[in-house]
Amino acid sequence: MRALLLVDEPSDKIKLTDVPKPEPSEGEVLVRLKAAALNRRDQWIREGKYPGIKFNTILGSDGAGIVESVGSDVDTGLIGKEVVLNPNINWGENPEVQSADYHIVGMPTNGTFAEYVTVSAHQVFEKPKHLSWTDAAALPLGGLTAYRATFHHGEVTEGKSVLISGVGGGVAQFAFLFALAAKANVYVTSGNDEKIDTCLKLGAKGGFNYKSEGWQKDSLKITGGFDVVIDSAGGDQINEFIKMMKPSGRIVFYGATNGTPQNLDMFRMFWNQITLQGSTMGNDQEFEDMIAFVKEHQIQPIVDSSRPFSEIATAFDDMKEGKQFGKLVVSF
Repeated sequence: MRALLLVDEPSDKIKLTDVPKPEPSEGEVLVRLKAAALNRRDQWIREGKYPGIKFNTILGSDGAGIVESVGSDVDTGLIGKEVVLNPNINWGENPEVQSADYHIVGMPTNGTFAEYVTVSAHQVFEKPKHLSWTDAAALPLGGLTAYRATFHHGEVTEGKSVLISGVGGGVAQFAFLFALAAKANVYVTSGNDEKIDTCLKLGAKGGFNYKSEGWQKDSLKITGGFDVVIDSAGGDQINEFIKMMKPSGRIVFYGATNGTPQNLDMFRMFWNQITLQGSTMGNDQEFEDMIAFVKEHQIQPIVDSSRPFSEIATAFDDMKEGKQFGKLVVSF
């Protein structure tokens, strides 16, 4: 079968090649992929910016396809089912935090950038019928991360004022869609006015270009402050968010690409009883709940583009440039 591997070669670090088709072991299923999607994680692995890197591993964490066969101790009724894959492996018994053995499909375990993949039977969930293969493949990792950040930590409910920063990212777009579905008053930031305009058309109450001077003060005038901020970048903008929060507001961050903030404004935080909460991925029950939420609200993922699997290297290049809005998907 064709697969994309991380290789120890000085040029691209990724290689599309033929590898043996896997066979499901006890408790596993073999899924024939119909589509898979990229995450920033994949490009970071390619650049060597991720822990536990193992060469000659098949990359990819997002995927959807059809169960082709099952291993022993697995219900044969799963064969032929259209499924979405939960990328979690070994979350553990504590729903509040992942175990020390936790990792994600696609590194160091072989992932979804291949024609076939084997996963544990409990990792496959029925594909929402309203989603195409492209849309379904866009959902897993970003959707799960956003679901936990939005509802478990962010406690987003109807009527709350919510700011999604850097809305062009994969997780951010799901946080935006989920908060909209929950009937929150949703605002976004982006460095791209076209992305902001798209969100306004989808239902955002407002949007702010973070490259514009004074956007923070403008947001306070318009909104009166936020109950929840969901952020991916960290850095010194955390202090700006602290100034923009309503009392007892919650800042949830699932990444720190801008590093750590200098001189964190702890005085304003304790006086206004503000929570700064880290978050990552989500437990297996949250994945099931996320799929149910998507079905209930008929949520349609934002897909930037889809292309044949044979052109996946170009999708990595697009991810590196960071100009996309929504998910980059490949089809088989």
